[in-house]
Amino acid sequence: MIEDELRAAFARIEGLTPPAGPVRAAVDRAVARRQRRRRRVRAGAALAVVAAALVGFTAMVPRPPEPALPLATPAPAPAPAGALNLLLLGVDQADGSRRADSILLVHLPADRSRVYLVSLSRDVLVPMPPPGGREKLNATFSRAPGSGTDLAAGYRATRQAVADLTGVRVDAGAVLTYPGTRELTDAVGGVPVCLPAPVRSVHTGRRFPAGCQRLDGAQAVDLLRQRYGLREGGLDRDRNAARYAGGLLRRLHQQGTATDPAQLGRLLLRVGPAIRTDTGELSLPALVTVSGRALAAEPVMVALPVRREARTDGGIEPDSTLAPGFLDALRADRLAEWTAAHPEQVTTPR
Repeated sequence: MIEDELRAAFARIEGLTPPAGPVRAAVDRAVARRQRRRRRVRAGAALAVVAAALVGFTAMVPRPPEPALPLATPAPAPAPAGALNLLLLGVDQADGSRRADSILLVHLPADRSRVYLVSLSRDVLVPMPPPGGREKLNATFSRAPGSGTDLAAGYRATRQAVADLTGVRVDAGAVLTYPGTRELTDAVGGVPVCLPAPVRSVHTGRRFPAGCQRLDGAQAVDLLRQRYGLREGGLDRDRNAARYAGGLLRRLHQQGTATDPAQLGRLLLRVGPAIRTDTGELSLPALVTVSGRALAAEPVMVALPVRREARTDGGIEPDSTLAPGFLDALRADRLAEWTAAHPEQVTTPR
């Protein structure tokens, strides 16, 4: 009697059970969507490595939230046309007051012929928000409410100041800190840097001879922090940062890392937890696509021309003779013409 009742109950339950085929198909579709999402995230993170490569720090701006998974694979985003400008900020977190001590505007011309690394002196004076006045460009980062804990807030404040100073739109960017420099430099087996004059570290006593040398992570951080004792102080530090950036770009290009998804994946596994970027209205894959050709050529390193003499407040002014023409060329995407006409303003990579 009990067996008959159990058989009847199972028969009723089996009638309510959905067919296995549709359920298995739904599971397979979910797995495929997750795999596609992982591939997109891996490819998108490539620009974060490129951004870190450009100045040798680790990006700390929060990533945009991942979009909800679509029902179908979306069509690839079209590559952006026209010139692009990426803002990279090097932030030393040695104390509680964070300032953007290294400010680099990465200019990709419309023809994607090469990368221009445009250094903006941290001490150049810019207008302050109401009630007004002026301050050093690097101070705009710490002036943002909450910048002590929210690096994105500091980035937005400095991004606006850079856009106002240069007159160009900042399309994307990153906030970068020193600790990732060690990891990234060691991950690529060291970075070649050629110095025109010897440098002695005021922090460690380490000596960097004039000429070409390969730096490991600790040495790279030490060199990039040096300002005192250099003939032109912070301006020479900006030039050395640009030389490091150029050396790291060459290293990545020689190793094929910038265009090899497998190598990029391995590098991201090592330094990825600290790499975060702000892509603005662009997608990371689109930025990687347009950067590929430009990274194959030797980068051109140039700085916003400034007066060499400092004011009593330590600030400096843009050079009234050279800066207007330089900024006009930057806005009109004519830096190739301007640097050809002013070779003395270009930082030599070697």
